[in-house]
Amino acid sequence: MTVDTPTDRPAKLGSSVPGTEGRPVYLDCNATTPVDPRVVAEVMTYMAHEFGNSGSRTHGYGQIAKERVARAREQVAAVVAARPDEVTFTSGATESNNLAILGLAAAGKSSDRRHIVSTQIEHKAVLEPLAALVDRGFEVTLVPPTRGGWVDPAAIAEAVRPDTLLVSAMAVNNETGVIQPIADIAAVLDQHDTYFHVDAAQAFGKLSEPLRSPRIDMLSVSGHKVFAPKGIGALVTRRRGFRRIPLEPLMFGGGQERGLRPGTLPVALIAGLGLASELALDECDARSERVAAIKREALAALSPLQIQINGDEARTVPHTLNFSVPGVDAEAAIVALKDVVAVSNGSACTSQKYEPSHVLVAAELQKERIDGALRFSWSHLNNEVPWSTVAQRLSRLAG
Repeated sequence: MTVDTPTDRPAKLGSSVPGTEGRPVYLDCNATTPVDPRVVAEVMTYMAHEFGNSGSRTHGYGQIAKERVARAREQVAAVVAARPDEVTFTSGATESNNLAILGLAAAGKSSDRRHIVSTQIEHKAVLEPLAALVDRGFEVTLVPPTRGGWVDPAAIAEAVRPDTLLVSAMAVNNETGVIQPIADIAAVLDQHDTYFHVDAAQAFGKLSEPLRSPRIDMLSVSGHKVFAPKGIGALVTRRRGFRRIPLEPLMFGGGQERGLRPGTLPVALIAGLGLASELALDECDARSERVAAIKREALAALSPLQIQINGDEARTVPHTLNFSVPGVDAEAAIVALKDVVAVSNGSACTSQKYEPSHVLVAAELQKERIDGALRFSWSHLNNEVPWSTVAQRLSRLAG
């Protein structure tokens, strides 16, 4: 027996973000996306009605839950052309990153391969596990970006050594929206045995083709970046022939997810991620067209301010704009705009520290430009954005 919820309703492209009526326009989707109403309905079905444990094999409740989890694996795998049994559900991309990086430590020690290559612009969920491995005797090489905010694949190739265990690179930078050349990095690694991990938190369901490379061994997914709930994600681990990646679990107890990630599966959240993945794949073109139109509107309104776009504009995703206005401090701008739009000045994971963006510092931008950097990120669910009001408020601050 299976339970299906309606998913054939048309996407509400251009409708307002649910729950934001009468509030500032939400433009912080790189921090978290709203949950698609269809995904909300799916989650509630498996939370309130089909609440069985997918590990219970003696009754129908458990069987329905088990079947929904299996279908969700198929939905997630389809986005990146992986096999369903290569999908491990986690609590989010942070856990997936930790599992991919720290889970290889034992294999690195046993094979005497203790060198890792990554980049200076990675999310803290990659940089901090790497730092933990340094404390355990590993060596990490962090490749700097170009001034355009992307990492040269040739620099990655130059950093790789015979004892390199892992290369880890993000697909899309969470602060600048700059697309990293993942396919090219995969190509330069083709002759190396090193494992290749991609943090796809900002790319999954939005920029799928580069993520389908069979040379990518591990890929981290975050539900709340793709219109699913917080607290759910996945790690895709592609087999090499018949060999699985030699990961070891970070937690123990229960044996779920082939022993790699124990604990009772959150079926409702998994169902939500599964449906969100399917919708992202089905609606990719329409969503891309909508967010690209919003970006054109933004640039038309903001260009008279002589904004400085942080990151190679030709390489950025259409739903993100990181820019500085000469003479305008980011904190002052956020305060001036708080009743109009909800935006940020960098990663939500580090915004409480009020430290300069490590991403923009790595790109060697001037201090004034870094201090003035604003990140606007939207989605296909955004309706009209008051760009003229935004431009007027920023113009006043610029004097």
